[in-house]
Amino acid sequence: MSEPPLSAPRRIAIVPARNEEGAIGLVVAEIRAFDPGLDVLVIDDGSVDRTAARAAEAGATVVRLPFNLGIGGAVQTGFMYALAHGYELAVRLDGDGQHDPSELPKLIEPVLRGDADIVVGSRFAAPPFDGDTDSYRPPLARRAGIRFFAGIVSLLVRQRVTDTTSGFQALNGKGIRLFADDYPHDYPEVEATVMVVKHRLRLLEVPVLMREREHGSSSITALRSAYYVLKVTLALLVGVFRRKAVPARD
Repeated sequence: MSEPPLSAPRRIAIVPARNEEGAIGLVVAEIRAFDPGLDVLVIDDGSVDRTAARAAEAGATVVRLPFNLGIGGAVQTGFMYALAHGYELAVRLDGDGQHDPSELPKLIEPVLRGDADIVVGSRFAAPPFDGDTDSYRPPLARRAGIRFFAGIVSLLVRQRVTDTTSGFQALNGKGIRLFADDYPHDYPEVEATVMVVKHRLRLLEVPVLMREREHGSSSITALRSAYYVLKVTLALLVGVFRRKAVPARD
């Protein structure tokens, strides 16, 4: 194994998970193998299976939420933990195993160089999927939704973005503070992209490969997808007219 790719910053991997007992152990193990100095925090979002136990057995710190808050609440909990414990760099991966930790250097290096405050791993930044036919391709309907929101958000932030639903991210201290103070709930990534730019943080996308889920199933049904489109579109329009997305600190 090569030397850990990171050195100086205190760093943490935030992994939201709900009912992922089949995947979470391997996710934690892969992150720890990528960089033993990267602390792993699993946010167990009201699981009714052994997600928390499997994560702890694999060596993660586990925060167990008493009930299901949803992805936004779980992710914000992770960033609040990172801020409270003085972490300078955070990465976020999903607990279902779709995000490959070996791709993390692509996200982390621009942050360490000072080129960006938040780097997002995109499935669409280098079509077609960076030329790799083994990369995970979302279903056609989901790809259409992703491209729809990418077009809207690109117009709002005046910057080309391609994958506004990606939860594969690396953030510096500014990004950690922003998301600890305020993070959209329900289906958060699209709104969070606009919030980042409104707060004048530097956003960068990099092409990454993602894997298919091997355990469990996605919570996004056809009905939820329709709700998602309506809810997020309205939220984006409301967000444009909000003077401040985060309350001022005392």
